[in-house]
Amino acid sequence: MKSSSLRDTLFVRLQYLLPQHGISRLVHAFARLRIGWIKNPFTRWFIHRFDVDLSEALEPDYRAYPDFNSFFTRALKPEARPIDPAPDAVVSPVDGRVSQAGRIDGDAIFQAKGHTYSVHTLLGETRRWTDVFRNGVFTTLYLSPRDYHRIHMPLTGTLQETIHVPGRLFSVNPVTTARVPGLFARNERVVTVFDTEAGPMALVLVGAINVGSIETVWQGEITPPSGRTIRHWDQVHLNLTLEKGQEMGRFNMGSTVILLFSDERVQWEPDLQPEKFVRMGERIGRIRKG
Repeated sequence: MKSSSLRDTLFVRLQYLLPQHGISRLVHAFARLRIGWIKNPFTRWFIHRFDVDLSEALEPDYRAYPDFNSFFTRALKPEARPIDPAPDAVVSPVDGRVSQAGRIDGDAIFQAKGHTYSVHTLLGETRRWTDVFRNGVFTTLYLSPRDYHRIHMPLTGTLQETIHVPGRLFSVNPVTTARVPGLFARNERVVTVFDTEAGPMALVLVGAINVGSIETVWQGEITPPSGRTIRHWDQVHLNLTLEKGQEMGRFNMGSTVILLFSDERVQWEPDLQPEKFVRMGERIGRIRKG
């Protein structure tokens, strides 16, 4: 136990010293190499190392992908992820493991082991949305390297705003989440806000070490470049509505999604507890009526 604890401590402390963005830029470039004798052996190693299930992939032959990033963000067969059809169902936006789920305590979201972070900071210090999501509900979903890495709509929603918040690129695995205070409000992230039947909904796509880029279907690749200033795009004028289960973005390498709703219009399923694995399209909550 002591050896494991020391190893975890060193792993986290090393991340403070590493050139996080520099490493991620190198990974970004490597993942797009179209050199078969480099790409194919690495992809084969990755499949075995992380036990990737290719039977669900639309293209099950890893050699057919032009680069590793295309493999990593591969599409699935249409029948692989059925979307819960119930009108009141809130569905998981991703394949991933529940890190936390519950109520937002004023401006504070629970992270892990006594750590919380601020809604205001998470959302790029945008007072409008801070006030909207104060005392709302949230769930944090962690995507491991083996998971499907496209992100889909939990509910039908009309896009309101996109915010890019520069930041660090700490790992978001459970070890780091438990040891780095305010992790999700420190890492680089893309905040997307939608108007839905359940009121305002925010999908926050959190970057991490080795996450070469984050993109949305309406804007393409938002990061890189990472920059140093918060960028806002008011997108009400686009009148863009995405249906429940429709793709809205993707991680080019894996990370974490945080889903927020305002007030008490959404109730999570009782079994939405830490460590539970959920699949995209699976019901994770319901819309309260009235």
